[in-house]
Amino acid sequence: MGSKPNATKNVAMAAASALFLLGFLVSSVSASVSYDSRAITINGQRRILISGSIHYPRSTPEMWPDLIRKAKEGGLDVIQTYVFWNGHEPSPGKYYFEGNYDLVKFVKLVQQSGLYLHLRIGPYVCAEWNFGGFPVWLKYVPGISFRTDNGPFKAQMQRFTTKIVNMMKAERLFESQGGPIILSQIENEYGPMEYELGAPGRSYTNWAAKMAVGLGTGVPWVMCKQDDAPDPIINACNGFYCDYFSPNKAYKPKMWTEAWTGWFTKFGGPVPYRPAEDMAFSVARFIQKGGSFINYYMYHGGTNFGRTAGGPFIATSYDYDAPLDEYGLPREPKWGHLKDLHRAIKLCEPALVSGEPTRMPLGNYQEAHVYKSKSGACSAFLANYNPRSYAKVSFGSNHYNLPPWSISILPDCKNTVYNTARVGAQTSRMKMVEVPVHGGLSWQAYNEDPSTYIDESFTMVGLVEQINTTRDTSDYLWYMTDVKIDSNEGFLRNGDLPTLTVLSAGHAMHVFINGQLSGSAYGSLDSPKLTFRKGVNLRAGFNKIAILSIAVGLPNVGPHFETWNAGVLGPVNINGLNGGRRDLSWQKWTYKVGLRGESLSLHSLSGSSSVEWAEGAYVAQKQPLTWYKTTFSAPAGDSPLAVDMGSMGKGQIWINGQSLGRHWPAYKAVGSCGECSYTGTFNENKCLRNCGEASQRWYHVPRSWLKPSGNLLVVFEEWGGDPNGISLVRREVDTVCADIYEWQSTLVNYQLHSSGKVNKPLHPKVHLQCGPGQKMTTVKFASFGTPEGTCGSYRQGSCHAHHSYDAFNRLCVGQNWCSVTVAPEMFGGDPCPNVMKKLAVEAVCA
Repeated sequence: MGSKPNATKNVAMAAASALFLLGFLVSSVSASVSYDSRAITINGQRRILISGSIHYPRSTPEMWPDLIRKAKEGGLDVIQTYVFWNGHEPSPGKYYFEGNYDLVKFVKLVQQSGLYLHLRIGPYVCAEWNFGGFPVWLKYVPGISFRTDNGPFKAQMQRFTTKIVNMMKAERLFESQGGPIILSQIENEYGPMEYELGAPGRSYTNWAAKMAVGLGTGVPWVMCKQDDAPDPIINACNGFYCDYFSPNKAYKPKMWTEAWTGWFTKFGGPVPYRPAEDMAFSVARFIQKGGSFINYYMYHGGTNFGRTAGGPFIATSYDYDAPLDEYGLPREPKWGHLKDLHRAIKLCEPALVSGEPTRMPLGNYQEAHVYKSKSGACSAFLANYNPRSYAKVSFGSNHYNLPPWSISILPDCKNTVYNTARVGAQTSRMKMVEVPVHGGLSWQAYNEDPSTYIDESFTMVGLVEQINTTRDTSDYLWYMTDVKIDSNEGFLRNGDLPTLTVLSAGHAMHVFINGQLSGSAYGSLDSPKLTFRKGVNLRAGFNKIAILSIAVGLPNVGPHFETWNAGVLGPVNINGLNGGRRDLSWQKWTYKVGLRGESLSLHSLSGSSSVEWAEGAYVAQKQPLTWYKTTFSAPAGDSPLAVDMGSMGKGQIWINGQSLGRHWPAYKAVGSCGECSYTGTFNENKCLRNCGEASQRWYHVPRSWLKPSGNLLVVFEEWGGDPNGISLVRREVDTVCADIYEWQSTLVNYQLHSSGKVNKPLHPKVHLQCGPGQKMTTVKFASFGTPEGTCGSYRQGSCHAHHSYDAFNRLCVGQNWCSVTVAPEMFGGDPCPNVMKKLAVEAVCA
């Protein structure tokens, strides 16, 4: 009996939910975007949609058209982006939608290219972005608590979300109005947070869903990592693999909003990368198991310009090992291998959207997924999950060889057009080439002096929290106090220096005693808190202790990260005095927000002329707290540019007053960088580069920020570095490689056969292409037979055709682009009959 009221309540809820859904489905009949269990439907047509994340503020408006064009050329249907609240509303009610925050312009460029857009309004974005995309002022709204059932927070979130939706409606940018936006997202990865918060979290989820749907966009809404997303919102998966995922209702499509193409770099960490073969394998696994929307996070990662990097400790580069690198160049083979995958998937689309797959086991670690349409289309995916060995499987009336950890795609259930482990695309090895500057870079210097801050400072008893004090207007906060040392202190005679201990909540600090740098300490993303402990040189009388506390980006993820602290919260004490330990935490401290150079705008063209700069022999090297400036002319050509900061320590960089971001090449990467196989389950620590080197040495300089001449480059250096080691470099292709088996399946050959133009087996071709304006100058390696190694370190195997170089010398040297058929007759005959052969080649571009 006791269950009856609940049963009644459940029936009522189900009815309400059905009405809510019915309302959505009815309205979506007239609208142009709807969904069912199989796929998103656009204008009445079910679609398998391939999407890629490009975040507009992480590049420049001048880069956007080329990024979008390369995304389309790579086989994408959709561009996905977050909306960055703190970029658009830097102070309450003051909006900014210009420059690289011109959201409407970005959406219209996507529309002009013929692609769709998925707008992730959030407005919480995470994204390794400062404060997760929230403006810092939001923290100081009275009574606020972020991302929970909290009135002040919900009011602010609804206001901003409504503003963005109304902006898009005013420009007619939703698909229901004839625009490109086919999907919107509310909130972001809230499921784990809701689990921790319990009832207030669930209440907030339901409110957010209802609020979003109530905005009447005419397109479906998505929530990612949100298993209980209320109807009609589609819940979606984020991760390295999402084939296991199922939506929370049978009538929702299987969507993967973030297929992670790599991982972010943190200062002090190695650079992660994800092999193209595993990336393709994860996508094919998702599609074969009924997935119909996949978005690469990131497709172009870009740059955390200014102080937009979050974390803390997220690097300025947000390259993410994406198919388009930080500079907007195709990362090969990843870009090309995924392009081939997308073409193979599109050949299967008629069968894929028709219904559920039939699964057939083919062995212990092997299986097939077969899709059939009513009109007779048949497509199959043959998978080998064994990470160590090849598998020969029988499917239909044919036998198929499957490499380890791979999936073959058969658009007609007979012919393989693509295998995820067989890369047909070239590999491009990139290099950074120094750009000669006429007469070299001539540096001038200006030194910060903490003792000059008295006019802009305030004094109080005790230690203050940094973010509450700076409101994130600067990375820097000075903590200054005086310590009186009696002349009869024992250490003044015996030379045993007293120890200063400073505990900080994060993220880095430099300690100055009487104007001299005594030492530095810094945390990491995994443990931002830090302790400075060192013997310090104190003298009899008054001593000035000045601690420069530094924030390295605000946190972007974690329960109530808005409450996390930074700065010197103590205790601060001195050990080794006659009286034992002296606690300085509760004495008078003087505070100064930011640097003098920041308040003078030394980074800008006008501000840099407001002080006297040292020149020539007077420019100090390895000097902490130093501003450096120089001018240079823009290099000729279109190659992407960067500054090589390898000789510097830590600080910030500006070009013509615009911030390139934080530099920190002195923070060396700690981790284990070894050989990395594409086989086996990937995670963010599996494949790493740069161990023992700077986490980030090069900093992207957008060409559109440059004038023909008189460009002002300003560097603020905290630790001390050698500015004469700074150089301008351009990014270009060094060598191109290919590694292809003699009977490797290709899409082109399949299409030639299926069109009836050819009826004999066709050999694949190697395609090599240097960068724009480059030509192949020499063939560094070529071997048809059983070559070993990888691009950059190929070597001949036991079988080698002695004329392997001939075709490449004849067809490729002197050309920007060439193509060579992988067949024995091209290389002087078959060097080892009855052996499976392949061709490996590497050519130098210049």
